[in-house]
Amino acid sequence: MSGIWKHKATIIDGQTFKLKELNIWDFQWENTGNSIQVKDPKYGQSYKLSIYKIVKENIEIQFAAGEFSNCVWGIYMES
Repeated sequence: MSGIWKHKATIIDGQTFKLKELNIWDFQWENTGNSIQVKDPKYGQSYKLSIYKIVKENIEIQFAAGEFSNCVWGIYMES
């Protein structure tokens, strides 16, 4: 991926988190087959995160997500 990916949140599994007014946990995440390499902003550990998309009507959102630890997710968006 060519853009710059920015950390948006570190959340607990299932915690409400909205992107463009859509709670990401309310949708099936479709894996795009792409991934990014990031560092946890708090501890600096490197992670390879998959890039997903969710779609509702004419809204499509892409984001990267992965577990930093058990049930603790890092969410990134391309800027």
